[in-house]
Amino acid sequence: MGIQRIYVVAGELSGDLLGAGLIRELKARHPGVEFRGIGGPRMIAEGMDSRFPLETLSVMGLVEVLKHLPRLLRVRRALRRDALAWRPDIMIGIDAPDFNLGLERQLRDAGVTTAHYVSPSVWAWRQGRVKGIARAVDAMLTFLPFEAAFYVHHRVPVAYVGHPLADEMPLVNDRVAARQALGLPAEGRLLAILPGSRASEVRFLGATFLDAAERLCNERAELNLVIPAATPQRREELAALLDERDRLRGRVTLIDGGSREAMVASDLVLLTSGTAALEAMLCHRAMLVAYRMASMSHFLARHLVKTEWISLPNLIARDRLVPELIQDAANAETIADTLAGLLDDDEARTALEARFAAMHEALQRGASRRASDAVEALVAGRPLPASVVPARLEAPHGEGGPS
Repeated sequence: MGIQRIYVVAGELSGDLLGAGLIRELKARHPGVEFRGIGGPRMIAEGMDSRFPLETLSVMGLVEVLKHLPRLLRVRRALRRDALAWRPDIMIGIDAPDFNLGLERQLRDAGVTTAHYVSPSVWAWRQGRVKGIARAVDAMLTFLPFEAAFYVHHRVPVAYVGHPLADEMPLVNDRVAARQALGLPAEGRLLAILPGSRASEVRFLGATFLDAAERLCNERAELNLVIPAATPQRREELAALLDERDRLRGRVTLIDGGSREAMVASDLVLLTSGTAALEAMLCHRAMLVAYRMASMSHFLARHLVKTEWISLPNLIARDRLVPELIQDAANAETIADTLAGLLDDDEARTALEARFAAMHEALQRGASRRASDAVEALVAGRPLPASVVPARLEAPHGEGGPS
């Protein structure tokens, strides 16, 4: 009879991209399957019925979540009622673990099969959460082998599927063609600036990133900037910040979306930590990761996080390939100085681009196909396909993951 109804809840733009790929694959296998929950423009374009706007769950930082907690709990109750009335074959939470794992547990307790797509960073902090995850999901679908190793060690059913972005993005790209497509100068250095897709990220780092860019532009006449705005709201906020900086006039191209094209066109990328760092790696571009949050959120994170790095390229490589500037270190002067050093070292950037290309190739596993294999197995009550769960995985730091 096939799968008829799937409830999917994504929390932000990166989840919308992942969800769209999964929906396409499942639609090809099960014509007529329906999707409902929370999704963004890509998931909606694939035919999903989104009950709330995508940004409903986009809250950054530990303290900020507390401010929005009553609203988020109301949304979760509404989704629980909606899902139980709709009676899906499976519910899939995409990222947004603090929200989705609670919803998944409620639905699983009510008899709905559940899966979580994109592992939370449980191997990095609050490792005790794995017990709650085991109660919330019938399977965890992970992007990276060291994540799967953690769940194997803790006896949580897991499917290592690879990363959909690695499948989607080409192993060979053309910097010159990308500049031409965006109407950017063919000659000279180009810095791509990605201050984040959330309002809070632009608030914490937007002005700092532009101040750092001003410092660089004052010293480098050949340097130009490209800034992709993730949403129309982010474009308005960034345009307002640029209006305050006369010295950047004529040096900045502000574009709608197109973050990947901007990164491919660039010589170097400045960005906040998150999926954008992975995308920059898959564009094979050197980068600087900077991140800042509310003081209390940083205080709590500093005492809870158990991993040496925060950016995905470094975590995947288990090495410091990408410089990371966190909290007070993420100031305009330090950012500008670090970027200047990267721009001046052509040999290091070329070597890093080759390293990223090799990492990209290793992550290409047909993730949406493998995730769909796992979803079908869960709905049918079969074991996860043997080809999805590696027979032997090595954790990065001992048996249980980073410590």
